[in-house]
Amino acid sequence: MTTWLIRLAPLVSLGLLLLAGGPVALADQRDPRLPALFERLRETDNADIARLTEFMIWQIWGESGAPDIDQLMQAGEEAMERKDFAAAEASFSAVIKAQPNFAEGWNRRATMYFLSGDYLKSLADIDHVLELEPRHFGAISGLGVVNMALERIEAARDAFERVLSLYPLNLPARENLKLIKKKLDESDI
Repeated sequence: MTTWLIRLAPLVSLGLLLLAGGPVALADQRDPRLPALFERLRETDNADIARLTEFMIWQIWGESGAPDIDQLMQAGEEAMERKDFAAAEASFSAVIKAQPNFAEGWNRRATMYFLSGDYLKSLADIDHVLELEPRHFGAISGLGVVNMALERIEAARDAFERVLSLYPLNLPARENLKLIKKKLDESDI
């Protein structure tokens, strides 16, 4: 077997295992496939498997189970890309109103608030995400980034360490921790 095929085998096996679980009408943060994925994410030392697992988790988190909600999420994403934050806020707020237990609606609005510079609203929405899905490494990373922007360095460090406890191979969290360590070392001088 060639080297590339040997490296690909664990990824294919993981993908087939997850597909065997079958479709779930309402996926989101309550999906029964998530515990195994989080275990894999925490335990793997293979960066390719970690990235594939992360992708699968994001896919599940994004499944609202309702076409109208999916359309609102897409409209919010497109508005955010255009930096039309008022339209993005309206879309994500409509998602939250319709499905208040859908963590990804809160997470996308938190991201939009961060991008628009409204850090306190971003933090409030991140709190909602983490109430619904305490393992949401994206929201926890967002918590770290917002705290960095607010110069709450220790809180940022705690958030990125929390990300790494869930997802040890998360490169952005590792890089942000390096920046924080450097900043803390400089402040000790």
